[in-house]
Amino acid sequence: MDEQQKSEPVRSLGRAIRDVRIADVEQNSVIVELGDTERARLELLGEALVDVEKELPDDMDMLTFQIVPGRKPRFWVDITSFVEMARDKRTYRFLKDTRLGRVVLSESTDVEDTADAVTHYLAERIIEREKAMESDYLLEKMGKSAVDETAVEGAKRAKTAKEGSGFGGVWWFLLGILAGAIGLVLYAWFLPTNF
Repeated sequence: MDEQQKSEPVRSLGRAIRDVRIADVEQNSVIVELGDTERARLELLGEALVDVEKELPDDMDMLTFQIVPGRKPRFWVDITSFVEMARDKRTYRFLKDTRLGRVVLSESTDVEDTADAVTHYLAERIIEREKAMESDYLLEKMGKSAVDETAVEGAKRAKTAKEGSGFGGVWWFLLGILAGAIGLVLYAWFLPTNF
């Protein structure tokens, strides 16, 4: 019987807790290292985009160019687009949040390819911004000319209305009263008199 007790493993809650703690510490250190790896790769991307960041217009304050730490670190380009590492921790994923969901703009293991994709995206955003500013200017310019034309047209209408109105409105009013009176007389005339 003693031999049988020696061959069976002894279960101990204390030993199990210690084993779980050791495994947890080892797993956390691996996760921290992976997070540091992701952050280091995103910093490489940031360094590749330093020259592009210097060339950006000063009044484009919607661009952030910063790494935001978290469970999954991200390199934010602007308020809706960012670069994060894929599950393999080597692939850069350039993503954009839209009203229809998240869109992958680029996916590459090469930092230079991703930097080129971000640069191209920034160029598109700058062109879109310039077009929007130009359309605002044109709308304002066209709006002023339309307001001027409307004011001139309104003044012409008011002038013709004043010239032609005179007593015309009064005559029409008197004509309406006369028609009403004639209508009442005719109604009374043809009204049956059976009281």
